[in-house]
Amino acid sequence: MKFNIGNIEIPNQFILAPMAGVCNEAFRLICKEQGAGLLMAEMVSDKAIAYNNPKTLKMTKVNPLEHPVSMQIFGASVDSMVKAAKYVDEFTDCDIIDINMGCPVNKVAKKSGAGSNLLRNPELVYAITKAVVDNVKKPVTVKIRTGWYENSINAVENAKLIEKAGAKAITVHGRTRSQFYSGKANYAIIKDVVEAVSIPVIGNGDVVDIESAKKMFLTGCKGIAIGRGSLGNPFIFRELNAYFNEGKIISKPTNKEIYDIIIKQHNLLLNLKGERLANLEMRSHIAWYIKGRPNSSHIKELVFKQDSFNDVKKIIEKYLLGD
Repeated sequence: MKFNIGNIEIPNQFILAPMAGVCNEAFRLICKEQGAGLLMAEMVSDKAIAYNNPKTLKMTKVNPLEHPVSMQIFGASVDSMVKAAKYVDEFTDCDIIDINMGCPVNKVAKKSGAGSNLLRNPELVYAITKAVVDNVKKPVTVKIRTGWYENSINAVENAKLIEKAGAKAITVHGRTRSQFYSGKANYAIIKDVVEAVSIPVIGNGDVVDIESAKKMFLTGCKGIAIGRGSLGNPFIFRELNAYFNEGKIISKPTNKEIYDIIIKQHNLLLNLKGERLANLEMRSHIAWYIKGRPNSSHIKELVFKQDSFNDVKKIIEKYLLGD
């Protein structure tokens, strides 16, 4: 089912959530191929953009095959966020600019006062959102959590201010900052946000299969952002599209499909980051691809000991495809 974020048409309801250190161009392209309706890039720092940090600026590049794609920025200052947003608006080929107000990690939330720390100051939530909206042409969205602590849940208040400021959609992760990724996402609060605003709400948290997606859709959300549920399983996008948009239950990926996608992702990473970084990064992804399978811990240990991806490839080929 299609929906719009501002003037950008999103072809289906299933969105790759932004994950730092994961959602680079290579992984985004893999998820796009599997049917993700919107790709969200890993967050980039407003200050790093202002300082023209080469690594950060490279992270803002968009492959023509990715659209629609959203670029996420984080920071705690109105002025620096506006500068970063204007750069993304003018010099990148993304379709949507997303403001991170949900990241729980100390480096972002406590050290820099950004991410989920902003939720403690609704006036600043409004000020940053409005300033960014007023200074860019592309649609602006915001990602939030339910609040900082369980006793200070203010998702509805912040969502109303975000809508008032002119944002075109809100993603709500159903946990507080203090939860990080523990416990369960609170879908009731996501439902409260849906009922409080008229712009699209994207639900986020704990969606890993058809059954959990059904529960999320009971909130009334327009779309579902899938982060950790896509790690080692980008096939989740085709599975959910087949079920919710075509009425089909499709089979799980074969070992050959998993092997082929590992090789494809590595090749994409080679072009993006070079051999050393591609080899290092693929170790984690391979661990996710084989997680829960028989003897996977032993295979993971073997993979992490290899310097050459050719040796890794032989191990995975034998493990997934046999002799």
